[in-house]
Amino acid sequence: MGEYWLRCVSDGSVQPVYSLSCPHDSSLLRADYLARQIQPKSLPGIWRFLDWLPVQGIIAEAEGAPVTYRSLGLARELGLENLYISYSGHWPERGAKMPTCSFKDLEAAPTMQRLKERGDNPTLVVASAGNTARAFAHISLITCQPVVLFVPEKALDRMWTAAPAGGEQSSSAHRDTGPVTLIAVRGDYYDAISIAEKVQSQPGFAPEGGARNIARRDGMGTVMLDAALTLGRIPRHYFQAVGSGTGGIAAWEASLRLRADGRFGSVLSRLHLAQNLPNAPIYYSWKGKEPEPVSNDMFDDVLYNRKPPYGMPGGVKDALLDTGGEVYGITNPQAAAAKKLFEQSEEIDILNAPAIAVAALEQAIAEGSVLPEDTILLNITGGGISRMKEDHTLKMLKPQTTVSHWEQAVSFLESKR
Repeated sequence: MGEYWLRCVSDGSVQPVYSLSCPHDSSLLRADYLARQIQPKSLPGIWRFLDWLPVQGIIAEAEGAPVTYRSLGLARELGLENLYISYSGHWPERGAKMPTCSFKDLEAAPTMQRLKERGDNPTLVVASAGNTARAFAHISLITCQPVVLFVPEKALDRMWTAAPAGGEQSSSAHRDTGPVTLIAVRGDYYDAISIAEKVQSQPGFAPEGGARNIARRDGMGTVMLDAALTLGRIPRHYFQAVGSGTGGIAAWEASLRLRADGRFGSVLSRLHLAQNLPNAPIYYSWKGKEPEPVSNDMFDDVLYNRKPPYGMPGGVKDALLDTGGEVYGITNPQAAAAKKLFEQSEEIDILNAPAIAVAALEQAIAEGSVLPEDTILLNITGGGISRMKEDHTLKMLKPQTTVSHWEQAVSFLESKR
């Protein structure tokens, strides 16, 4: 089991086990696991890494896990000798069976399990640009743990669940979602976050926590754990497209634990994080540049977070500094070309967001930041929807209401009680 102390990154002080914030500053919390070496369990999915997950039990039906494999096609195209891909999605031939085709499944399962272990049975409140909400909807339907999802109207097309092929048609929508309450928000992702923050402060509701939730970060960190066990060492470079940058923090923290383990090398994986220009606050902050005007034309709007956890102790900036990392700004045309290159060379479809990471890898090669012989882990954070549609029928989730202000959301939820 994942026995641990919960400590503030800034001063190492121990905090109550279900805390989401430190009492004296803005520092992130981090799990300090009693197990100093990772011993994989004979359990499904990410639960094999139970020693380094902040939960006592598992959700057996949540079997999603990242799959690490050595690239041949893309590696050949890019002239790389040791390119490894972590694929989170639906690709049965590779053993990848994530039900929502996104690595957000890695976050949702341990977060929901940790919430169950609190014992007070609150309703979880989640704000999302689509992929995270889809993952929490799926895990809520498995566990019957109630969840309220706030999703911008323009992202509602990402709200689906997978049913066996031959069932209800993919164009259909259904409201009978049991424990899942889906609320559409007039506005963007930040507006959804703002409304969710007000709702989660009401009695009977609990915040999901975002970057401050160690279950989310350590769930995502299993990407690095799986890669290290596959390679037998910590990869020298790590590439990922980010919105908040939480996945980058998770990869850094996993690298720290692997280094302390003593069996996977002494050098942390260098973070290469990528954002979609011009909506790229982490990129501009890291480069010390004035931000360009925000655009509604993004290759993938899930990568835009107005207020990422950048400067706080244990945040994105610390992760980049500690690993000698870099941040890349990728344009829409660069991302589109990279997506085509990956799908043709690896013969599987991917979501738009990881195409930003592929483009960053191309940029790093051109700049000489990585060498042909370097060991590289490319995190493909979602894909396989085309394959999923072959194997399953996608059932669209329909919002129960649409709101512009948090008072409307609270009123609606009160009416449901």
